[in-house]
Amino acid sequence: MKIGGHMKRSRREFLKATAHSGALLALSGVAGMAAEAQAKPAKSQNHATPNAREPGLTIHKGHIFHIAGSPKVTEAAAMLEWFPDGALAVDGAGRIVFCGNWKDRPPHLSAAKVIDHQGGYLLPGFIDTHMHFPQVFCGDAYGGGQLPEWLNNCVFPSEGLLADPTYARMAAIEWCDRMISSGTTMGLIFGSAFPHAQDFLFQTAKERGLRMVCGRGIETVAPDWSKQKTSEEEAVRLVRAEIEKWHPLTEEARKDALQFVAIVPRFSLSVTPKTMAALGDLYAEYRERGVYFTSHLNENARPKTGEIDMTKEKYQVENYLDTYDGKFLPGSQVGGKSFLGKRSVFAHGVHCTDAELARLAETGSSIAHCPVSQLFLGSGTMPWRRTVASGVNVSIGSDYGGGDEFFIPQILNACFKVHISERTPVGIDPYPIDDQSISLHPAELLFTGTLAGARALDQEDRFGNFDVGKEADFVVLDPAKCPTYGRTLKNMYQHPSPKIARDAHLFAVIMLARETAVSSTYVRGRKLKTSKDLM
Repeated sequence: MKIGGHMKRSRREFLKATAHSGALLALSGVAGMAAEAQAKPAKSQNHATPNAREPGLTIHKGHIFHIAGSPKVTEAAAMLEWFPDGALAVDGAGRIVFCGNWKDRPPHLSAAKVIDHQGGYLLPGFIDTHMHFPQVFCGDAYGGGQLPEWLNNCVFPSEGLLADPTYARMAAIEWCDRMISSGTTMGLIFGSAFPHAQDFLFQTAKERGLRMVCGRGIETVAPDWSKQKTSEEEAVRLVRAEIEKWHPLTEEARKDALQFVAIVPRFSLSVTPKTMAALGDLYAEYRERGVYFTSHLNENARPKTGEIDMTKEKYQVENYLDTYDGKFLPGSQVGGKSFLGKRSVFAHGVHCTDAELARLAETGSSIAHCPVSQLFLGSGTMPWRRTVASGVNVSIGSDYGGGDEFFIPQILNACFKVHISERTPVGIDPYPIDDQSISLHPAELLFTGTLAGARALDQEDRFGNFDVGKEADFVVLDPAKCPTYGRTLKNMYQHPSPKIARDAHLFAVIMLARETAVSSTYVRGRKLKTSKDLM
């Protein structure tokens, strides 16, 4: 059910609650909210008509939330669909053929296999647009300072451990297990500098059926003791080799591919202008074949010794973004090709200028917002209102291990908290101005953790919600696996307004969720397995 405007269906007639869904609704604690059910069955745009005897046709029964269509984040609440007693029908190819009320499922689905998730919540698979594979065992590492100290004291040494192939293989298995266990069906991943580690990760993800975009970490500037540093020529050679080996280079291959390659300089400080120019030429060569770009942007603003001031000093540019926009010569003169575009994602964006935000929006680039990491490293808070108003697409990122949470709902939990606490000036209490604080709608949170990520990765046509025709990526949250979660959802106060009650329920589903509630994770209709499941 969608409450509000922009409905896909032409009719808005509602009926009182139907008795058939009473058991499920009692378990979910939403019996009152289901008092408005659509009077007409779903129309053709909500279901396709496959052969009912088609092998693999399956209906997943459960409590469904998703953001339908292709809205902006500010329009997400109007596009929130809610089916307390829902049906998600998936064909043998893993594509969605129906999403709606269980009672409205089309007759041609009557012969389909039914998987009853018994009160479980079906949400679109979580999409993490900023995470670090070689930091898999680096969560909550004590660096004794902010970003620069943490990198030198914790991250660079930890990432160097993947030089050992045995360790790297273990790390790849652990990484994929964590993605599956936390319901993350797609990740944009900063990879290891070591080719064997990258091969282990790509191969493991392929075997498990996980989606990912990943690229080897590029460093031509690093401490002398760093094992990750390479020459500029070697850096370009290794990136090209990874693209040729793991990226789907034809349009036909990309239609069904699950793994893709990105060009990933750690940040502008980790490379030279010469490296920037060479990587820009390489990206231009492969851009139209779907290769991605990602790096860090405007994370740490500590005066003089922070990332932003050091970048501007090194390159002598007007702003940080210029270094990625081909304008990396002194005075922001053009020195090469731009990396900006619809498959370019910049992590953090905490301290962007208005000009930088405008340029990101103009080029269709996205920001991966990492609130947990920003708290952990004292980086500040990405200004939500100003960033969204600029037109930049904002997706969510764990930044693991700079962030210490893998589970996207808990990162969205932090996202809500930091933005309701935004102040001008930051840190002043009592504060003279309160024009930045915002209470994000639960639909905006769900959008940021799902559909916004698909948009950032230019794959919104394939996944990110439950629109018919998309590939069935979803996670099942089972309240019974986390007793406090289940009891709260069952016994929480129900507002008399169905719309407010629905929104409050989704808010609790997201904010209270813990990784232990994840029952199963599906990509393209296939249940994924961890290494423990495979034993």
